Amino acid sequence: TMPDDDITHPIPDLTGYITEGQIVLSRDLQRKGIYPPIDVLPSLSRLMKAGIGEGKTRADHRPVADQMYALYAQGRDLRRLVAIIGEAALAADERQVLAFADRFEREFIGQGQTNRSVEETLSLAWELLADMPAQTLKRIPQKYLDQYHQKPEGNRS
Repeated sequence: TMPDDDITHPIPDLTGYITEGQIVLSRDLQRKGIYPPIDVLPSLSRLMKAGIGEGKTRADHRPVADQMYALYAQGRDLRRLVAIIGEAALAADERQVLAFADRFEREFIGQGQTNRSVEETLSLAWELLADMPAQTLKRIPQKYLDQYHQKPEGNRS
């Protein structure tokens, strides 16, 4: 525990340098019934960079993770905006990102007691990204979009 959940407090902050990263738990996710309630945005791993990608997990791992985190961060920002102006004031693409953030929490973070392999996790990531138009997935190289991305229902040709 830390004073007022402040991860910048010297003790938890320094712990992240002693260990190889930090896992930040979220009271908000816990209140929503998301388990494990891991707040992925401030959590970090110093070992991940060297431990993922072609020959280790899968070649698309890093760009997919980066894209998922970017969309989730956008969705969380939009939630704060919705609290002020209401969801009706959002553009269609913003509502899509907001829906992605909700699914990301429920289905990706919230895995309960289920053990998922890296392969299953990446497949789930692509399933969540399928709701997003390819042109919004700017962090993923085209070759991976061609290989894994399914077009949203409304955009199938």
